Amino acid sequence: MNIIWQYLDKKGAAINALKDYNSMAYIIEHTDEEIANIHDDLTAIGSPEFTDMPGGIHNPQSREIKMAAAIDEIDVLRERYRQAKEYMEWFQPAWDTLSDDERYVLEQFYWVEEDVYTICEHFNIERSSAYNKKNRAVQHLTLLLYGKA
Repeated sequence: MNIIWQYLDKKGAAINALKDYNSMAYIIEHTDEEIANIHDDLTAIGSPEFTDMPGGIHNPQSREIKMAAAIDEIDVLRERYRQAKEYMEWFQPAWDTLSDDERYVLEQFYWVEEDVYTICEHFNIERSSAYNKKNRAVQHLTLLLYGKA
């Protein structure tokens, strides 16, 4: 094992991965729809605009440029989708392994971003105990994602 791996901030990385969960889920849900919209825009026939302003120079390659840009955008969406799937395959098993209480605490701290008093009321505990509960949940998630340090 390379020595550099011992100096990575695994706890910070686990928190960042936790914060990225909702955006990755959104990407997986909506990528097909976004690609379909690009295909629809690409195959739609544009209508001319009639204005009193003089037109610009006619570009005979404008259609090809538009198609190339759409293909590039689809490639970006597909790569983003691939990365989101890879993330979910890595993160979801660790997330599912956490207890319901650990998931609730992490959701409240990092997704809902409610104040700590919501957790205090839910578990009927003091604020310091809520932070300790959060720290233990983050530590457990870090262990599940990255293994033993």
